[in-house]
Amino acid sequence: MKLLFDQHLSPKLPKLLADVFPESKHVSNVGLSEEDDNVIWQFAKKNDFVIVTKDSDYDWLATLRGFPPQVIWLRMGNCTTRQIEAALRRNQEAIISLGEQGIVEIF
Repeated sequence: MKLLFDQHLSPKLPKLLADVFPESKHVSNVGLSEEDDNVIWQFAKKNDFVIVTKDSDYDWLATLRGFPPQVIWLRMGNCTTRQIEAALRRNQEAIISLGEQGIVEIF
């Protein structure tokens, strides 16, 4: 499973999670750091990424457009990169088994 971390998350996350999500990228790694959510959505869809975000706009896009791509919505408030890493590790099974589910919310 390939995760695509949006611009509001640390670019360190793909490296920190490389052992469990080895093909993951940050939007800055793929030249999308200045792009809007629509462009990121299309890139993720075309390249089989799951978007990881704290941005509620992706929930709206999912409702409007359907899936793919799937979305991991981090509903954690202000937190550190290490806390995000820990939450993704804790929820690894749910993330891997997204199946037909479009959005997974992590608190």
